[in-house]
Amino acid sequence: MADQQSGGTLRPLLFLGALLAAAGGYLYVFTDEQVHWPAFGSMALFYAIVYYIGARAAGKRREGDNGAEGMMLAGRNLPLYVAIFTMSATWVGGGFINGTAEYTATQGLVWVQAPWGYALSLVIGGLFFARTMRRRRYRTMLDPLTERYGTKLTAVLFLPALTGELFWTAAILTALGATFGTVLGIDLETAILLSATIAVAYTALGGLWAVAMTDVVQLLILFVGLAMIVPFALAYTGGLSATYAAYTEKFGAAASLLPSRAALGSSYWTWWDYALLLVFGGIPWQVYFQRVLAARDEDTAVRLSLIAGVVCLLAAVAPVLIGMVSATVDWTALPAGPPPDASATLPWVVRYLTNPVVAVVGLGAVAAAVMSSVDSSVLSASSMGVWNVYRPLVDPGLPDGKIAKFIQRTIWIVGTAATLIAFQVKSVYALWFLCSDFVYCLLFPALVCALYDTHANKYGALAGFLLAAFLRFGGGDDTLGLPAYLPYPADFPFRTLAMVSGLLSIVLVSRFVPTEAPPAPAYTSPD
Repeated sequence: MADQQSGGTLRPLLFLGALLAAAGGYLYVFTDEQVHWPAFGSMALFYAIVYYIGARAAGKRREGDNGAEGMMLAGRNLPLYVAIFTMSATWVGGGFINGTAEYTATQGLVWVQAPWGYALSLVIGGLFFARTMRRRRYRTMLDPLTERYGTKLTAVLFLPALTGELFWTAAILTALGATFGTVLGIDLETAILLSATIAVAYTALGGLWAVAMTDVVQLLILFVGLAMIVPFALAYTGGLSATYAAYTEKFGAAASLLPSRAALGSSYWTWWDYALLLVFGGIPWQVYFQRVLAARDEDTAVRLSLIAGVVCLLAAVAPVLIGMVSATVDWTALPAGPPPDASATLPWVVRYLTNPVVAVVGLGAVAAAVMSSVDSSVLSASSMGVWNVYRPLVDPGLPDGKIAKFIQRTIWIVGTAATLIAFQVKSVYALWFLCSDFVYCLLFPALVCALYDTHANKYGALAGFLLAAFLRFGGGDDTLGLPAYLPYPADFPFRTLAMVSGLLSIVLVSRFVPTEAPPAPAYTSPD
């Protein structure tokens, strides 16, 4: 048995060594970039440690539950402290870190909504959703939708969930690629491909156990790395008080978190539209419910949600300060000049306002944030795709053990798709918003009604989905290049209109077109 365990760990490490060696050889021979080789070696060591932890966790899964529940939910045996780490690390990803710094530096603090918006979503999810979902022992977020609306409509509702996960993963991979390119001198595509491959590999090996155990290490590295960057960056702008005074002078009313007409001007209702999108669009995510459903009991599921919300707020402090420094420092006095684009805000501060050692530690912090979210996202999308779409529609008799193997294969497919999207991304924060946009408008109403409206049925859900999609896409989308086809006034909260309209449609149509009530929830047995 010892030899088998040793070999099971050795083979993944040999794979990692070959991957890093190939990446190093490619950079040395085929690129014209000035690669910072000591920093590259440090990051290779970081990746080796994370991958080793993930490979060891894969062994833990094999020793315990090697079936679908072990792969997706770690056997429903996550301790509270591990669950808190993995929940917090999932939300505090590369998009969170880089996007917060980006918008603080370029738009003003009033538009930095995602940190507190997602923190509130965790609190609301813990208070109103976590206990019910854990009590019914679902395996994915889509299970209550399957019970209420049937498998075919659930497959349709899977589309916004999948899109959200893909956009989320692409945004955080882009954040890491931009940081790698600035600090290490590695081109964007190589950085994204290397990081995505390693995160997807250990996730496919160990499932949620691998994700959760690596998240513990990654979150600790994240906080230490960011804490080291801030003092060096503030030294360039005269300290915290001087930096905030200069920032307030530059942005005026927009330097406050509180919305006001003076700060928002003609975008007042758009601000509220985005705020509601982030708060309620942050709830219907499999990455969230995967941890809730993997908790040991209902009380643990609630507590980890509330505590993770607090951790999200704390993790935003350093990126906000880094963004303030970037907005107020005299970049013309530095050889590098200002960041070339908004998404380079944090990488530029890490590279040019710290010393080389701190820059590498800061890069480790961003890499840790990215990998802790990438692994969670690809596992979540794959779990829903296999459990809620492939299994019921294609192969209802699929054995439990084979479900785990299908999830492993799907993880590679999802990871590849997200990586291809990441190659095309220009703004981290724009894509970060977009991933919650579709989930908020199209999926949130269906989830709420599936859990809390006993009359909700498939006809109502279909009507709500179609109406919400029509109203949402009628406003167009700049990030995706979609033109608007509905004459909404400027500063109109059409996303919230779409969500509320979809919710009311489900409630009303379900009562006008009744069907036989669905059976009681399938997973109601107590722990």
